[in-house]
Amino acid sequence: MEKFIVNGGCRLAGEIEISGAKNAAVAILPAVVLSDGLCRIENLPNIADVSASLEILSMLGAQVRRINKNAVEIDPRPLNTTVVPHDLARRMRASSYYIGSLLGRFGTARVSMPGGCNFGVRPIDQHLKGFTALGAEVSPMEQGMIEVTTEKLIGNSIYLDAVSVGATVNIMLAAVKARGTTVIENAAKEPHIVDLANFLNTMGADVRGAGTDVIKIRGVDQLTGATYSIIPDQIEAGTFMVAAAATGGDITVRNVIPKHLESITAKLMEMGVQVDEYDDAVRVTRTEPIHHCNVKTMPHPGFPTDMQPQIAVLLSMADGTSILTETVWDNRFRYVEELRRMGAQVQVDGKVAVFQGISRLTAAPIKATDLRAGMAMIIAGLVAKGTTEIEEIYHIERGYEDVEKKFTALGADIRRVTLPDGVLSSQAV
Repeated sequence: MEKFIVNGGCRLAGEIEISGAKNAAVAILPAVVLSDGLCRIENLPNIADVSASLEILSMLGAQVRRINKNAVEIDPRPLNTTVVPHDLARRMRASSYYIGSLLGRFGTARVSMPGGCNFGVRPIDQHLKGFTALGAEVSPMEQGMIEVTTEKLIGNSIYLDAVSVGATVNIMLAAVKARGTTVIENAAKEPHIVDLANFLNTMGADVRGAGTDVIKIRGVDQLTGATYSIIPDQIEAGTFMVAAAATGGDITVRNVIPKHLESITAKLMEMGVQVDEYDDAVRVTRTEPIHHCNVKTMPHPGFPTDMQPQIAVLLSMADGTSILTETVWDNRFRYVEELRRMGAQVQVDGKVAVFQGISRLTAAPIKATDLRAGMAMIIAGLVAKGTTEIEEIYHIERGYEDVEKKFTALGADIRRVTLPDGVLSSQAV
């Protein structure tokens, strides 16, 4: 078992390079299945979810060659199976995207129910609704496997009952080779949806309207190989922006698209943080106390749900009363108990958390309850008085590259330790 040891009280300062976007990478890698040629994907984040997706591609029969830690060549032509088993699918939520890509290429897919972070029920009913509308048949689930088959996918108009990134991605993947035109209404508008569309179009697809709530896809017969570089990760960028604000620091966050960060920037500035934008960078500084603020997560272009735990650390330190409302997931406040261990004054009622700001958190043994909450716990440890031990850090490595290296370069006192098997954790003692 590994854990992070974080000594609080460090002011972060310096420059940080943001990696490629996790959420774009885990959609683009399954899209390679649809190609009839060699694909080179660059600016890949070196994270566990990407490694899991590359393992799935290899298991399916693709030839995968790592060029370096952030670039890979994939030849999907040798694919010889359409089954993604449980032991691979359970490692990440985005394994479900292989349903759409395998269905689009072979007309059949059998994929285990996906894994990923546990913060509430995340059904794939809208995914399956889309496949059915395109002419596929969804078989009754057996042993946790989702099986979808079709003789031929036919374009159709699909209205999503709720804005869903996953359903939008999966329907796009299935529709690019379908006969005729597919229209997705009430589509998700996140930057990684646009990035996926750009990658598909680079291969020869005809996808229009990505970034709006109506996406039109005219099916094509063939997709060629392509070279493509993934966009910067807006959530990693936002995380370091919050870390700068929390520690009263001064960080220049490079390799970003500032427009993707507008909702995060707006809230930080409302809380008294200075944010200066440049062409491909933002500089975040704080010299005054943090002001209370109300935050409500929303689909893009609203405040991202994946930034909710990180902003919560700031709200726990803000003057007065702040209200944090979660509108995307049902149970994303599981990490609040960890903040309470550190002295945070916060009450949760359903999808609403009310914070009474305190001057400073206090170190405690805590755990990463999920990916984004794990990074929030690091930020909390950086500002807390004393030494914080963070367990279950494997969650963090699903979505963040070189965590200790990047924080250490900014002046953080953080290190990884490995406990021998059988040693009780600090929280179990």
